[in-house]
Amino acid sequence: MSVQGFTNIIQGPLTQYLQISQQIGGDVGQHSQLVHNAFQVQFQYLTLASQSKQPSQPEIINLLKPTSDQISAIQDFREKNRSSKFFNHLSAISESIPALGWVTVSPAPAPYVKEMNDAGQFYTNRVLKDWKEKDKKHVEWVKAWIQTLTELQAFVKQHHTTGLVWAGKGVAAPPPPPPGCPPPPPVLTDFSAASTAGGDADRSALFAQINQGENITRNLKKVTSEMQTHKNPTLREGPAPFKTPARTGEYQKGNHNLLVENVEMNNVVYLFRCTDSTVVIKGKLNSITLDSCKKTSVVFDSLVSAMEFINCQSVQMQTEYPVPEQYKTTVVPGKGLSTIIVESKG
Repeated sequence: MSVQGFTNIIQGPLTQYLQISQQIGGDVGQHSQLVHNAFQVQFQYLTLASQSKQPSQPEIINLLKPTSDQISAIQDFREKNRSSKFFNHLSAISESIPALGWVTVSPAPAPYVKEMNDAGQFYTNRVLKDWKEKDKKHVEWVKAWIQTLTELQAFVKQHHTTGLVWAGKGVAAPPPPPPGCPPPPPVLTDFSAASTAGGDADRSALFAQINQGENITRNLKKVTSEMQTHKNPTLREGPAPFKTPARTGEYQKGNHNLLVENVEMNNVVYLFRCTDSTVVIKGKLNSITLDSCKKTSVVFDSLVSAMEFINCQSVQMQTEYPVPEQYKTTVVPGKGLSTIIVESKG
């Protein structure tokens, strides 16, 4: 595998994103530092994979915890700053940063990265709408971040087509670094004579408790089965898996009853190698992608961004709600009303 390809992403579009974020400053600048940390953690993980044989699943979960923690920190920062004037910037990153979870996806991690990139498009479009006439730095900021994930998708597709590639040789992957040392013990002070008397009383009370004999255990707290790790599996669980707003369907054949409900505007639907099938999607979502499908139809209510066909044959799409249109009507002397379509300049 090529760790250098990931290094090129960090030194290229990611660095540009970080620099522009610092120029914008405020919450955007602080948020970008968390993003930088997340990419550094992933770089360490990829370096480890290039030098080690694949560990067991419990070990992988343990090794992925730093990445999971960084993604959570990025999303928590957005939630704590919902009143920020840069909320759309924070949301664009928070909705798409789970793309770093591609290391857990198989057999098609590259499309997953694209889905996460699309998931953030709803908010990047808002950034462009709000700032393109005020400050061009925000336009460059959007381009740099989208380019970062686009190059990440290309890197994954080239080097990890069906999933993260481990070296297949070498020593087992070491565990992540342990947490820092505990704080030092409190400094011992010079006890005064007054405290000595109090100390004698405390020692007398301690000896009185010890002399209770078997009754000393009656005040101990009982450990229930729910508190024992060998009887409560939930206490042994690893970090939560990466959350994704994607809905995926693969290898459906001759199925005309596929139904996707309760979608949200940051959700994406990805269909792969479906044949002679029909999918009905209820609600408004971000985007729909058909990849390598044949004779497949998609019926949906409404979209935020785009409907995309990749290497498909004889596919159809149908929207149930009206497609937004914009017209400009003017009064022309002697001719009446003249209506033209307003072209998008975004």
